[in-house]
Amino acid sequence: MKIKAKFKGDHIKVKAMAKHAMLTYDQAKRKTGDSNDANFITHITASVNDEIVFEASTSQFLSKNPIFKFKFKGANKGDVLTMTWIDRKGNTKTSQTKIK
Repeated sequence: MKIKAKFKGDHIKVKAMAKHAMLTYDQAKRKTGDSNDANFITHITASVNDEIVFEASTSQFLSKNPIFKFKFKGANKGDVLTMTWIDRKGNTKTSQTKIK
């Protein structure tokens, strides 16, 4: 996962790309003949100092390697932003970056 977090004015702007193939039900059925092989990000969270600042439940309709943009208040330069996604098969990926 690539994450950029910058302090702007009184809030932090975040732009993150979650690297994932995002195989939809239709694509899985065409590829393997079984729609149960579909695998896509179902949940993503971002936190700073153990406080959740962004949370989203997603579906198969996101593109491959989706980009998430959001902003929030309540953090300082140097704090660590942690982002985690979970896909349909239970795989997780966690990445961290310092707020600049």
